[in-house]
Amino acid sequence: MTASEPTILATSGGHRVGDRTRVAFDALVHHAVDLSGVHGRRPRVMYVGTAIGDAEHFTARMTEAARVAGFDLTPLQLFPMPNVEDVEGAVLDQDVVWVMGGSVANLLAVWRVHGLDMILRRAWEAGVVLSGVSAGSICWFQGGPTDSFGPELRPLTNALGLLPYGNAVHYDSDKGRRPLIHRLVADGTLPVSHCTDDGVGLVYRGTELVEAVTEAAGKGAYVVVRDGESAVEERVEPRWLPSPRR
Repeated sequence: MTASEPTILATSGGHRVGDRTRVAFDALVHHAVDLSGVHGRRPRVMYVGTAIGDAEHFTARMTEAARVAGFDLTPLQLFPMPNVEDVEGAVLDQDVVWVMGGSVANLLAVWRVHGLDMILRRAWEAGVVLSGVSAGSICWFQGGPTDSFGPELRPLTNALGLLPYGNAVHYDSDKGRRPLIHRLVADGTLPVSHCTDDGVGLVYRGTELVEAVTEAAGKGAYVVVRDGESAVEERVEPRWLPSPRR
């Protein structure tokens, strides 16, 4: 384990179209690796695709993205059964765990059946950097708006809770998320909430938000707090991340 303290990078990005591949790792994935502090060897990254049912075609795309980036990628698949004998050992052997987007509600249910929720907590405490996009962001928080239950956004409030905040992703591209997270904070359904435009990530050391970072120009992060019977929002300007080597 290489990170000096429990570290999470929660994002609304990390992927782009590659020059020769369908998917490439953008600056946010590379930043997750940088946060691990790994040096002197190839970074070990675990890809978790539970939220899209361990779709094989996307696992293949992520494997190619890792090859191009110079990472050793281990897919963790839970459908139809775990693809490794020792799940905890495999997770703890990583520098970074990257969780794909999709259904955060389904992801949480399957993780809990297999005890992966507690394994990830132990990995976080041990210094494995936890990261991901969309559902792979919300899962680390108390919860947030999700389309896991249908086209209309609904609140999810039973995420892993490693971070004691709410979370809203795709804040600029999915127009329903801002009013819903404001309502959920205003009525006390969710606590203070941290939100990201597409291409933005939030870095946490322990449970403290230490900075926002971005791979997309002009994007922002936001903190939503309760103010009486309403909610107010403060923009956090993210630090620009340089584009990864092609």
